[in-house]
Amino acid sequence: MKKVLIANRGEIAVRIIRACHDLGLQTVAVYSSADAEALHVLHADEAICIGEPPSQKSYLKIANILSACEITGADAIHPGYGFLSENAGFASICESCGLNFIGPSPKTIALLGDKAKAKATAASVKCPVIPGSNGVIEEGSLALKEAERLGFPVFIKASAGGGGKGIRIAYDPEEFVRQFTAARTEAEVSFGNPDVYLEKMIVNPRHIEVQIMGDKHGNYVYLGERDCTIQRRRQKLIEEAPSPVLTPSLRKKIGESALAIAKAAHYHSVGTVEFLLDEKKNFYFMEVNTRIQVEHTVTEELTGIDLVREQIQIAMGQKMQIKQKDIVLQGHVIQLRINAENPLTNFTPSPGQLDYYIPPGGPHVRVDSACYSGYKIPPYYDSMIAKLIVKGKDRTEAIQIAKRALKEFHIGGVHSTIAFHDYMLEDPRFLESDYFINYVDQLIGDGCTFSGRG
Repeated sequence: MKKVLIANRGEIAVRIIRACHDLGLQTVAVYSSADAEALHVLHADEAICIGEPPSQKSYLKIANILSACEITGADAIHPGYGFLSENAGFASICESCGLNFIGPSPKTIALLGDKAKAKATAASVKCPVIPGSNGVIEEGSLALKEAERLGFPVFIKASAGGGGKGIRIAYDPEEFVRQFTAARTEAEVSFGNPDVYLEKMIVNPRHIEVQIMGDKHGNYVYLGERDCTIQRRRQKLIEEAPSPVLTPSLRKKIGESALAIAKAAHYHSVGTVEFLLDEKKNFYFMEVNTRIQVEHTVTEELTGIDLVREQIQIAMGQKMQIKQKDIVLQGHVIQLRINAENPLTNFTPSPGQLDYYIPPGGPHVRVDSACYSGYKIPPYYDSMIAKLIVKGKDRTEAIQIAKRALKEFHIGGVHSTIAFHDYMLEDPRFLESDYFINYVDQLIGDGCTFSGRG
């Protein structure tokens, strides 16, 4: 591997370029016409335009990405997250073209990308799974009988969905009939696959995920967990590690369950196994994200391990030098997603030009971003401005450092979620870690506007 094309944009593209340069690899940035002045374009050794602003005409256009590889002589592709990162077909095409796809094998992506098959894989290694249907259900009357057997409320989930998308909830039989039809239609439109399956809804859960790594030589490790319970409409807003509610014994148990799933799937790359934790501290497998995640930074700061570098080296066929006994979780890390959204008006998008952008600094503060003063945030993609990552000797200190960093974060020209984070870092239930996955949605339902700076 000598030259890596990054089939992505934004902060993750910048992050991957940095890791490649640390390894002495050449980089190629691809960009849509809307991203001509983006930071990843400036940082890469080469850059090539692959289409118009809509992602379907650029970042999701496989033929254009492969053409960029041929033009530039790139011999590897890093997909980042989102876009084509969990597309088994894309990974397979890369493989057939002699390109090194920096991620798991196409077979593994296909297995774990199918939520029903992933659940069966988890069950095969005796990992607790959420009660649900035995695979996909196509016929409405059979689905209703299964929902009544499971007991309401139930989730109707797109088999090809992910990242909180493709999920509907039914609280009674009448609602189920409507939602089942709508879910299949939505899945077909969004993912090109109408298949759905059912899951019992775990009431008041927390979202816990485990970072894993596996190489092509059969070595596996887990690097602790991340608590991603603070979400809005199942989109993460705050992530932290270690989870404030896990005991050491439970941490070990959930970590070993994640590894068992990775081994069963012959996983070789970095990845994340996601779980729900109920009020009685029982955990249940939810899904596997077969890619680097937005919140990988939390684990990097907690362990001191460069996950993107490890991911690239694994793709190169190198043997991991890290053993489970070498992994030490030090301190407490919190990540705040700073998005171009207005929390005062129900998080409406706020694209536009950054009149000024002044990120915070100082001890124990990291900012991952692709923004700069004068940069114009396009309306076509994810609204992330930056990821603010802070570290303290414990959770209390990490929260205090986060407050300091937010005060130093100055963004002009667009609205941001800084006001939301200001609010949450003073919220009594957040401070006591007394909340569940629907807490932010409940606050919004109660009329909270997270008023403040932003």
